[in-house]
Amino acid sequence: MPGGRLTHEDRRRIAAWLDEGLGYAEIARRLGRPTSTISREVARNSASGRYLADHAQHAAGRRAGRRGPARPPEPGTDGRAGDGRAGETVRAFVERFATLLTGTGLPRMPARVFACLLTSDAGGLTSAELVRGLQVSPASVSKAIGYLESMELVRRTQEAGRRERYLIDDDVWLRAFKADTGAHAEVAAAARHGVEIFGAGTPAAARLGQMAEFFTWLSDQMNGSGLTDAAVRDALTVLAALVHAARPLTVDDLATALGWPVRRAAGALDTFGRRPVLSDPLTVRRAGREAYTVEPRPDRLSPAQRDALSAAPPRGARR
Repeated sequence: MPGGRLTHEDRRRIAAWLDEGLGYAEIARRLGRPTSTISREVARNSASGRYLADHAQHAAGRRAGRRGPARPPEPGTDGRAGDGRAGETVRAFVERFATLLTGTGLPRMPARVFACLLTSDAGGLTSAELVRGLQVSPASVSKAIGYLESMELVRRTQEAGRRERYLIDDDVWLRAFKADTGAHAEVAAAARHGVEIFGAGTPAAARLGQMAEFFTWLSDQMNGSGLTDAAVRDALTVLAALVHAARPLTVDDLATALGWPVRRAAGALDTFGRRPVLSDPLTVRRAGREAYTVEPRPDRLSPAQRDALSAAPPRGARR
């Protein structure tokens, strides 16, 4: 069921869909799960770069055996765990979880407040409840809430008597992932531009090239708008046309030669902007204001390699 543990059948479906080339977001949509659940599952259970359903199921069984049956805490009047040993266990978990969140870049106090809200069963907590539970000042809670609101991780609701309650929405991770996707795409584009600036074959270009590939892949996995098979086929057809023509072509040129509507040809060219890795080891570039051409990616050949290939005589030619 959605929200519960992944079953063996779920893992078999994940493996099959990964083999088909589906992204994490699409797999998550089909299973009714958060994208983060799928990404963690694949990262945790991949062997030699491939996700194996049977291996993942056995590993999950071993982890469950070590954990033993889970015991939910006894709720208190404010939704927190009750007094005694159970309350101490929950408080220790909140502090430990907050410490882990600081490793992702979240400041210490916002991390503590976020962990406290995340583990609340009362539909959110008031400022007074957070102050009492964390044993900090109202000003510290207010500042932490403001920080979390700016990141869209927390929202506030108004109760009777003008008292505010803070809570975390169920789709907080999906919204956070979508917000990050635009930044990932911008980082990838900037890294690719850096390759051109520093020049292929330099150490800086090599590092930037790897960074561009990683952030492009990350953006594709998280944006939930994976390309269809038809869009990929159109893009590769346009790539073949540019290689065969060996000269710059406009959108109208491509549409006429391929017998397509202009809109279809333009969409295929746009695909390379969204997924540059499709043309690897080539790159589709503008040649002037309206035409497009294809050439080797600048990070695939060093200047020395390019010079050597240009100087090499044709095979069978006399020296």
